[in-house]
Amino acid sequence: MKKIEAIIRKSKYREVKEALHEVGVNFFSYWDVTGLGNEKEGHVYRGVSYSTSDIQRRYLSIVVNDDFEEVTINAILKSGATGEVGDGKIFVSDINEAYRIRTGEKGGQTLN
Repeated sequence: MKKIEAIIRKSKYREVKEALHEVGVNFFSYWDVTGLGNEKEGHVYRGVSYSTSDIQRRYLSIVVNDDFEEVTINAILKSGATGEVGDGKIFVSDINEAYRIRTGEKGGQTLN
């Protein structure tokens, strides 16, 4: 099993969510996060532009069986990209075990 963590633009969340559903990823967790990066996001207040280094993003946490890793990553890459600095990052790590609390099952079938 793999854990795929993605930090994406909040404006691309709906597209990424729909792309994940299309490839069969129907469950994941997400959080609104603030981070620092190379992109500078500006705000306009009463006609004056203010620059800030705090950037609003959405953090996705997805656990999939090994055979869904590439499909999931490709869905995020295609739907989350704008081609501009600040599109985000994807991190992949191994999951040793998963348990379904309700039944006590363990292993990859708990992800279904």
